[in-house]
Amino acid sequence: MRSDRMKKGIEKAPHRSLFQAMGYLRDEVERPIISIANSANEVIPGHIHLHKISQAVKDGIRLAGGTPMEFFTIGVCDGIAMNHEGMKYSLGSRELICDSVEVMAKAYPFDGLVLIANCDKIIPGMLMAMMRLNIPAIMVSGGPMLAGRFNEREVDLISVFEGVGKVAAGLMSSGELTSLESCACPGPGSCAGMFTANSMNCLSEALGVALPGNGTIPAVHAARTRLAKMAGMKIVELIKKDLKPHDIVTADSFINAITVDMAFGGSSNTALHLPAIAHERGLELPLKAFDEISEMVPHICNMSPAGPHHLEDLYYAGGVYAIMKELSKKGLINKNCMTVEGKKIGQMLKSFEVMNRDVVRPVEKPYHEKGGLAVLSGTLAPKGAIVKRIGVAESAWHFVGTAKVFESEEEAGEAILKGRIKSGDAVVIRYEGPKGGPGMREMLTPTSILAGRGLDTTCALITDGRFSGGTRGLSIGHVSPEAAEGGPIAFIHNGDRIEIDLNKKSINLLVSKSELEKRRKKWKSPEPKIKEGYMARYARLVTGAASGGVFKF
Repeated sequence: MRSDRMKKGIEKAPHRSLFQAMGYLRDEVERPIISIANSANEVIPGHIHLHKISQAVKDGIRLAGGTPMEFFTIGVCDGIAMNHEGMKYSLGSRELICDSVEVMAKAYPFDGLVLIANCDKIIPGMLMAMMRLNIPAIMVSGGPMLAGRFNEREVDLISVFEGVGKVAAGLMSSGELTSLESCACPGPGSCAGMFTANSMNCLSEALGVALPGNGTIPAVHAARTRLAKMAGMKIVELIKKDLKPHDIVTADSFINAITVDMAFGGSSNTALHLPAIAHERGLELPLKAFDEISEMVPHICNMSPAGPHHLEDLYYAGGVYAIMKELSKKGLINKNCMTVEGKKIGQMLKSFEVMNRDVVRPVEKPYHEKGGLAVLSGTLAPKGAIVKRIGVAESAWHFVGTAKVFESEEEAGEAILKGRIKSGDAVVIRYEGPKGGPGMREMLTPTSILAGRGLDTTCALITDGRFSGGTRGLSIGHVSPEAAEGGPIAFIHNGDRIEIDLNKKSINLLVSKSELEKRRKKWKSPEPKIKEGYMARYARLVTGAASGGVFKF
C-alpha cells in the first residue's frame, strides 16, 4: 500500500507512535488510509452541512475496511464575495485549493482520496488536485439547495439579485425584496439553479469521477447521506482495484462532459474550469472544442436561470445519467469511458431512464437545436469570448450598440443602478480579467440589475471578466486577450459601435484598423490593482481565460 511509506517497518515506529497519539489503534493504521479533503466551513451555505456528509463518507470507509483521516481546505462563496474586493480572490482560491490538497497528499502518502466540495471554485480546485495526484479518488458533493417559494412561484438566489434591479426601476418595493431575500435560499446546499457549482457537480458525473446523483440529489435528502456513505465504500474498492483518475478520465471523458454541459445549458464558467482540469490531466482542451460540440448537441434540459427548472426537478427526472441516456440515442455519448463504479458509461446507462419529459426533452424535440454556450470571436476578441446563448432572447441575437466603457465592475454597477444605461448601450467592463482584476471577477450584480430593469434584451454587457451561471441576457465574458494584456477591449472608446451576431458567432469593434493601431500605440500597461500578497503573485503567474486561467511556470 502507498501508506506503507509512513507506517511500515521498524524505522516507522516513531510515525506509528504519532498516529497512536491521535487515538488510532494499530489495527486502524494497518488498514488502507484514506484522506478526506473537506471544504466544510461556516461561511458558505453549500458547505455548512459538509461535516455531516464527511461523517457519512467516514462510515462508508470503515464499513469497507479502511481508515479515514480528514483535513480541510479553504472555500469562498461567490454570492457573498460578489460585487466587492472579495470576488478578486475567488478564482484565485481554485489554485490554492488544488495546491493544498496536493501538499497534504504528498506529505502523507495516503492510499486514496475522497474530495468533498460544493461550490464554484472549490469543486474544480479539488478535481484539478485529483488529476494532478493520480491516486485512487472519488468526488462527493454536498448537493444542491432546494428552490424557495415567493408569491406562489419558485425562486432562487438569482431572483434576489434581479430583485435589486427591480427595486431600482420601481418594479418592486423594498419590502417585497426583504420578503424575497428571506425565502429564496431555504436551506443548505449549492444555489438551486444550473449555476457554476451545480454545473460542475453534474459534470463530475459525466467525467466519471463521481457516483450517479452527485450533482442532483438535494442537500437535505437522506439519499445525499446514503450517496456519501456509498462513496466511502467505493473508494476502498478503487484502492483494491488500483483504479486511478487517469484510468477513468480521458480526452473522450472531457468530450462527454462538454456534451452534457451543452445539453443542460451550464454555466459559462465551465469553459474556464474544464480546460484547467484537463491541463492537470496533461490534456489540452481548447476553447474551440466547446464551440464545435455546442453545434452538434441539442439543448434538452432548460434549467434556471434560462429556464423554469431547478436541480431538484432534474433529480426527479432521472438526473445526469438520464440526460446522457437521451443523448446516447443520437450517438453523442462515448459509452466506453470508465467511471468510479468500475463500469463503463454504456453499462451504467442501462439502469437509467428519463422520468419527466418536461424536464429532459427528447433529442428530437429539444428546447434549442444547438447547445447552451457559444464561442464568439472577431476584432474585439481575437482569442475568443463566451456567451450563454440559451439565456439570450432571439431578438438580441444580432445587436449593434454604442459603447459605454467602465474600468471596473463597481463603476458599471453604479451606472446601471442609477439609470444611466439605456436601451442600445453596449456596457464594456474591462481590466477585470485574470491579470487585470486580478482574479477575473464574476459579475452577477450588473447583469442582474440590467435584467431587473428590463434591459437584458436591449443592452449588451461585455467584459474580460466572467459571469455567474446565474446570468442571462446578452452577457459576453472571457474576452481574450484581456485589457491588461493589451487586448482590443483596452482600446474601446465611449461612443464606439460594437456589433454582436450570435448566428455568425462574431463580436466586432466597428473601428478602422488604422484607428485601432493608433490607439494601440498610445496604450500603456496599467499599474497592478493589488501589489502585495497572494493575488499579486497570482497576477504574475496566471494565463488568460482562453487557456483556463491556469498558472504558467
